[in-house]
Amino acid sequence: MPPAYKPAVHARRPFPFRSRLRSPRLPGLIAAAVLAGCSSLQPSPPAGDTPAPPLPTSWQGSAPAAESTGDGLAGGAWQGFADPLLAALVDEALAANLDLQTAQARLAQARALVDVAAAGQQPTLGSSASAGRSRSSNQTGNSLRVGLDASWEADLFGANAAATRAARAGAESSAATLQATRLAVAAETALAYVAWQGVREQLRVAEASLASQRQTLELVQARVSSGLADHLELQQANSTLEQVQARVPALRLTLAQNEHALALLLGQPPAALSARLAAAPQALPRAPALPALPLPAELLRRRPDLRAAELQIDAELATLAQTEAQRKPSFTLSGNLALQAATLAGLGHAAALVAGLAAGVDWTIFDAGAGAARVAAQRAALDLARIAWRSAVLVALQDVEDGLAALALGEQRVATLQRASAAADEAASFARIRWQAGLTDFTTLLDAERSALNAGDSLASARTDLASAHIRLLKSLGGGIGIPSSALSS
Repeated sequence: MPPAYKPAVHARRPFPFRSRLRSPRLPGLIAAAVLAGCSSLQPSPPAGDTPAPPLPTSWQGSAPAAESTGDGLAGGAWQGFADPLLAALVDEALAANLDLQTAQARLAQARALVDVAAAGQQPTLGSSASAGRSRSSNQTGNSLRVGLDASWEADLFGANAAATRAARAGAESSAATLQATRLAVAAETALAYVAWQGVREQLRVAEASLASQRQTLELVQARVSSGLADHLELQQANSTLEQVQARVPALRLTLAQNEHALALLLGQPPAALSARLAAAPQALPRAPALPALPLPAELLRRRPDLRAAELQIDAELATLAQTEAQRKPSFTLSGNLALQAATLAGLGHAAALVAGLAAGVDWTIFDAGAGAARVAAQRAALDLARIAWRSAVLVALQDVEDGLAALALGEQRVATLQRASAAADEAASFARIRWQAGLTDFTTLLDAERSALNAGDSLASARTDLASAHIRLLKSLGGGIGIPSSALSS
């Protein structure tokens, strides 16, 4: 036998009573004795309050000033983007997303486990039937038995009640996780659609520049034919045209990949949205104005992921109480009522009735420290849950501050690039006129057209980033985007 092995020693005192239940008071006396002897061992539940990390009284950033557009963070948030396709895609994702269905299945499983834990506090009743035939020497005997068996474990130290509390907290945490998943799916769908629209805008800029480069090439070819330009300008025009043309397939590939990612969020095959997206509005969704921001402390109630993390602490706390209670004695009552005879006819006689009642106490006296180790492990699990909650709070605060900064600076970036793009387009037009009039060289025209292309591409990217920052901020505020208020109870 290995030296690390130490057998557990159990103290068990069964008290069987057969036949006519001659001592009906004895099981009650045993229960009273156990209760009196073990009441001092009742564990005091540890404190469940987990202090939150220091919360600021206000946000460092602020939302850009704008007119109110209605209920803001309520269920109509997606309609505020003035894009009916975006709202429709979000609704479809909330109905068919596979991650959301997984969260719903986990919630159903958690609620079923609550019923399982609650059933452990109730008596159990079973039935049994047996038939046997035995033979010894020259004698043969039959034995028939039909009966009911019942058992009940007295929850003296609250182990079963704690298990039920843990299961219930786990179910509530799963419900909050479902709500957080709904928020994430809605936001990710909106982000995927905005990314698709942004790439399509970049593609339009590239195709417009490509058309302009083709016109320039035709002009250069005409000038070469008339002797007004040399082959150097022709090769420069060809090179610029090919560079712009090479950008188009890369953008088309990114556009297709974004379309496939959007279809996946809706639980559909990759090419299922091609026809609908082809008819989408030819512009990025217009981000609505934000409502008044909640205080940082209010974020703890708004964010469903924080609520799920908090409920996980409750579950671990109840599990700790269960683990400690399991180290204490357990008290069980069991009984049976049966008909036993050698023949079927004999089962109907009064003498065939057999009854029994037993009470038992089970207490592990020595387990080589396994019970204490389980308690220590559960305390560590509780500490991990508390740390995870505190970390989630800090991340939530960071999400909001990042979103506010991205939104404010993103608007400044878009405004600057709008002016830069307009100036670059005007410079390219003047450079073309001056080149055709012979007042400037061809290189100046090419540089102006490249600047116009880069400015237009940067503007499209900045607009996409601004719309995405708005969506991420809405998500970080946890304001119930597209989520019914009854999500936790559904």
